[in-house]
Amino acid sequence: MTVHQLNELLLVCSLVLLVAVAAVRISSRSGLPSLLLYLGIGIAMGQDGLLDLQFDDAELTQVIGYAALVVILAEGGLGTKWKEIRPALPAAAALATVGVAVSVGVTAAAAHYLVGLGWQQALIVGAVVSSTDAAAVFSVLRKVPLPSRVTGALEAESGFNDAPVVILVVAFSSTGPIDAWYLLVGEIALELAIGAVIGLATGWLGAYGLRHVALPASGLYPIAVMAIAVMAYAAGALAHGSGFLAVYLASMVLGNARLPHSPANRGFAEGLGWIAQIGMFVLLGLLVTPHELLRDFWPAVVVGLILTAVARPVGVFISLLPFPIPWQEQVLMSWAGLRGAVPIVFATIPMVSGVEGNDRIFNIVFLLVVVYTLVQGPTLPWLAKRLRLGDSAEAADLGIESAPLERLRGHLLSVAIPEASKMHGVEVGELRLPAGSAVTLVVRDGKSFVPLPMTVLRHGDELLVVATDPVRDAAERRLRAVGQGGKLAGWLGTGGSTRRRSR
Repeated sequence: MTVHQLNELLLVCSLVLLVAVAAVRISSRSGLPSLLLYLGIGIAMGQDGLLDLQFDDAELTQVIGYAALVVILAEGGLGTKWKEIRPALPAAAALATVGVAVSVGVTAAAAHYLVGLGWQQALIVGAVVSSTDAAAVFSVLRKVPLPSRVTGALEAESGFNDAPVVILVVAFSSTGPIDAWYLLVGEIALELAIGAVIGLATGWLGAYGLRHVALPASGLYPIAVMAIAVMAYAAGALAHGSGFLAVYLASMVLGNARLPHSPANRGFAEGLGWIAQIGMFVLLGLLVTPHELLRDFWPAVVVGLILTAVARPVGVFISLLPFPIPWQEQVLMSWAGLRGAVPIVFATIPMVSGVEGNDRIFNIVFLLVVVYTLVQGPTLPWLAKRLRLGDSAEAADLGIESAPLERLRGHLLSVAIPEASKMHGVEVGELRLPAGSAVTLVVRDGKSFVPLPMTVLRHGDELLVVATDPVRDAAERRLRAVGQGGKLAGWLGTGGSTRRRSR
């Protein structure tokens, strides 16, 4: 590649990123997941499009897609709040295993008997479209505050179900005979166990190291966090475990470990996640041949209808039978099974393996994702409100960023008070922070001042709290408790009570 060609490539990539960033604004107003707009950009650039770029390298698409999925899962794990996801873990695990099995069986039967696909192709389609996509789901649901049990279950399911699905797709795409079902179940269980152990161990060791090793620059912490997450994926895959589960669990441990510069870590990961999504969707759009899609439109509609109206709801209701979850929440979980880039990436596996009819499998999956995202995406907020699942009264958690003060053996906590926080109206003295910590500065409406004990805090305030190393965790717990329960947090059962500061 010459320097001139490199300059042209950089120019095209920059324009694509700018257009994609503008597409985020359009999608936020329309209620559509941005993946559709990114796919549209790729289609417009590809065959039969404006630029008519010829691209048919399925193997390269699969490799880049896997790399992008690692980044997206890492970003999702870092943003997952343990206190919200912990009560939903058993339900999420059931949805990601039993729910996936039910969905694969029902969808494959529909693809075989109603569409006429062979059993191998039908099983591949059933497995591919059984994986939900966290990016697609939460790009729509962020606007509707839901009970933490619902969001926790949906988020954990999206992080967990990629692992068993990719194992099934690879097994169904093999050229030899497919293993017996009990062998597949055993293989899935073993790979999930290996991935879980490696992910949790890598996350814990990485968090321990980052808390005890002072890096010379704050910008190195986000890079180190992402490197640890990617290492978890690589270690899990090399150990013949589930790399996808490993990276998600490692990132979740890191995201809840109260590392230095945690918001900056998440912001960096979120930026990388957007780049990964944009690149992956555009590349998938390039891989599509639009004039070949028309013949598979109605088969995709039929398979998608069975998946959305039968397979997903049945899988959800069967999976959640042991759990006391109201039917309204189960209905929303059934409709919230959005498919995004993950199924389209998995649809490249049979293409690389040379499965007969792989082009038709890819077209059906691609059309199914696009059509039913158009149907489900804009209606999810409406359905949540109709089911009265909006939880706007729930107090928002505080955004707290910690910067280590190594030489002073202390920490500088930056606390943002959101709109729904019950810290509004609390006096600084009523925070009752532990001895060794203090509110040193308040930023309000762009102006900063040193607060007095009777200074009343308001929504939108940003506080700078200095805490010595021994009381750093206690100070943060107290701040979060007041944000959730107000000045009487210690007496209302919200935790975080401390002894009054010594004078």
